[in-house]
Amino acid sequence: MLKLLRTFIGGLGLVVVLLVAGMLPVYAATTATTDGIARSYGTDETVRQGMIVGLRHGSTSKVVPLNRDRITDMLGVVIAASDAPITISGETSSAQVYVASSGQYNVLVSNQNGPIRAGDYISISALNGIGMKAPDTETPVLGKAVADFSGAKSRETSSATLHSNGGTTTVVIGVVAANIGVAGNPNLGRGTGDLPGFLQVASSSIADKPVGAPRVYLSLAVLVLSAFISGSLLYGGVRNSISSIGRNPLAKRSILRGLLQIILVSIIIFILGLFAVYLLLRL
Repeated sequence: MLKLLRTFIGGLGLVVVLLVAGMLPVYAATTATTDGIARSYGTDETVRQGMIVGLRHGSTSKVVPLNRDRITDMLGVVIAASDAPITISGETSSAQVYVASSGQYNVLVSNQNGPIRAGDYISISALNGIGMKAPDTETPVLGKAVADFSGAKSRETSSATLHSNGGTTTVVIGVVAANIGVAGNPNLGRGTGDLPGFLQVASSSIADKPVGAPRVYLSLAVLVLSAFISGSLLYGGVRNSISSIGRNPLAKRSILRGLLQIILVSIIIFILGLFAVYLLLRL
């Protein structure tokens, strides 16, 4: 009995050692995270907390409010130094701001691309430093929202006017909490609504905005029809010209002149079709 008890205690001790040894790598992995770390940068512009910023062109120590023309320079979101558990100070002689590239923080957003729901990815809007719901045609993204932003006006929101395509649009600006992590857009090219991803990406790229399914399918029908008409004319013209030259070689010059006219008409029809598609998507 004593021998059996010793064997049991020894086995129990071995199990405890193995469990402790197995826990050590897990503990090390969880404590090595950089979530919540913020670094200080200099700035020569007005930068508010919650703004999305990027490095100033030609600088590695100064940031500016990010704009859509330099979306690939996205760095993170401006926070208060007291909001981050760990801060790293950079060397700069100008005004300092703290930028978080990971962790959960508040972000200034607008409803330019519609309301933001928890789980939506956030990218930069047409307003410098202000985010919006990321379209599936755009990369990178700042992170993922963990709360909703309906875009309804309240005491906690403001508004701004955007000018585009000869018209104006008023958007609401507010704050939403988000998990920050600059990365490629996971929804890139997937498409939304009733459209396949490639159609949504192509139409949004041409129109510079999301386009409804009926208008996209109508544009596709116009494109196919114009391509069919121009292709049929071209095929028929070439075929008839070859036959005519074979029957009457002396009329080769006039036949080729007629073929050239058919080719020009085919090209014009196709170009008109492309222009019609462009107007359907843009208007």
